[in-house]
Amino acid sequence: MTAPVFVVERVPEGPEFVLEGPEGRHAVAVKRLRPGEDVVLTDGHGRWTEGVVAAAEGKDRLHVTDLVAVHEEAAPAPRITVVQALPKGDRGEVAVETMTETGVDAIVPWQASRCVTQWRGDRGLKSLAKWRATAREAGKQSRRVRFPEVADALTTKQVAALLTTADFAAVLHEDREHDSEPLATVQLPAQGEIVLVVGPEGGVSPDELAAFAGAGARICRLGTSVLRTSTAGTAATALLMGRTGRWA
Repeated sequence: MTAPVFVVERVPEGPEFVLEGPEGRHAVAVKRLRPGEDVVLTDGHGRWTEGVVAAAEGKDRLHVTDLVAVHEEAAPAPRITVVQALPKGDRGEVAVETMTETGVDAIVPWQASRCVTQWRGDRGLKSLAKWRATAREAGKQSRRVRFPEVADALTTKQVAALLTTADFAAVLHEDREHDSEPLATVQLPAQGEIVLVVGPEGGVSPDELAAFAGAGARICRLGTSVLRTSTAGTAATALLMGRTGRWA
């Protein structure tokens, strides 16, 4: 099994390091790491190092020694961004968690016209913080050293502007009245950025679909079944990871 990952503000370059605070507490009290076990320390932005547990000190301090040289993981290509319409309840965190585990590089919350959930004021800030915390924890759980970025929530107009900058952009849409292409067969770029839009439970509205198509997005489908908004992004990300060779 790969070594557990812990987040530090700055990846240490010395031969030893003391992991403390919430991460140290998690290592000592939750993971119950013991001397001789390996750990990975990362800043979540691609820089990481690996060391060996020397001792647990108290309830929230882990003494790590034998740190190797600092490595830097290159940004993957192509970069995959999912624009996720706001789901109801805690399904947003489920979507962020599973997309992070699958390998998505960026997540953009989208306030679609048919979203039941509304991010306004303090509630919106709290929800965004939850998404970002979920991405961080899922990144650690899946042993990533480069965690996905979770952007501020965008409007439809802002999402359309984002799509114009992509090397490949698509809207996942299941409406049989519109011609859609299988995402499994469309030609994808080997470099650059892929941006996918996942609509809300009520679907992408005609005006939104027109705006995104006008911005250069293709209308695509995953298959014959209709997925929930909280699972469609994960399924699409997995498909893209395989098709682009990032899972090779």
